[in-house]
Amino acid sequence: MERVQLGNTGIEVSRLCFGSLTMTPFQANLSVREGAYLIEYAFDKGINFIDTAEIYENYDYIKTALKNINREDFHIATKTYAYTKEMAAKSLDLALKQLGTDYIDIFLLHEQESIHTVKGHFEAIEYFIKEKEKGKIKSIGISTHRIAGAMAARDVDEIEVIHPIINKYGIGIQDGSIEEMLQVIEEIYNKGKGIYAMKPLGGGHLIKEAEKAFNFVKSIPYIHSIAIGMQSTNEIDANICLLDHGYIPEDLKMKINKKKRKLIVADYCIACGNCVERCKQKGIDIIDGRATPNENCILCGYCAKTCPEFCIKVI
Repeated sequence: MERVQLGNTGIEVSRLCFGSLTMTPFQANLSVREGAYLIEYAFDKGINFIDTAEIYENYDYIKTALKNINREDFHIATKTYAYTKEMAAKSLDLALKQLGTDYIDIFLLHEQESIHTVKGHFEAIEYFIKEKEKGKIKSIGISTHRIAGAMAARDVDEIEVIHPIINKYGIGIQDGSIEEMLQVIEEIYNKGKGIYAMKPLGGGHLIKEAEKAFNFVKSIPYIHSIAIGMQSTNEIDANICLLDHGYIPEDLKMKINKKKRKLIVADYCIACGNCVERCKQKGIDIIDGRATPNENCILCGYCAKTCPEFCIKVI
């Protein structure tokens, strides 16, 4: 698989990044051994880049996989909500211990909203800079669902990598359009920063047009790598075919489509009711302070487009 330099970080990554959230207890709930096997399988296929986060609770999957993977040829990006030195130190120590590694390739501040959020978390960034000097971190960055967050990554020199939402329809971008996001992404790219996109299939909502959706992101010249969720060997093979050829073979499509999909709502749902108002099928209700799909749900995913927290997904 083709590899590229992630901006000016000196880190050479595969064009596909293994999005590991989908295998976690919050989604597919694979066993540690099952998850580790998929990471190893993907590595053998050329994917040497994985995205995780402290909140995903899947460090054990990666630690187990690392027993059979050359660590120097495998790059780990993780994320934290830390905003103080103490919280950042705790997050870094946890990652190093639970991953069983001496360093983290990319440490990101999770879900940064704007320059104000970044400034509010700058104590954590300063701590990571010092740890980078010690060799415990190779690069520092942010993930964001907002154009304002991308603008912060553009303007703050200490941020070397950005992990933004990029998909054909801008699903999940909370403060503007995909066109506006891409304009800022180009500016970030021209500054030599690393960019790896998240949610090219809109959190699962663009699966029915996966080829068009993936090819849209792949064609953007300002993106170094594309993180996409993978929870089976068939999905890994399909994503590799998308990257290499722009399509998924029909026999592989049939295998993937046999999987019964479902709509899930993350536990951070704020019960705003936007999804209930949007659903013409009356397929979702607010129960016990949380959006809950019912028997009328047809997995169209339209409700997700109204979710301010991007907590509704089809998997």
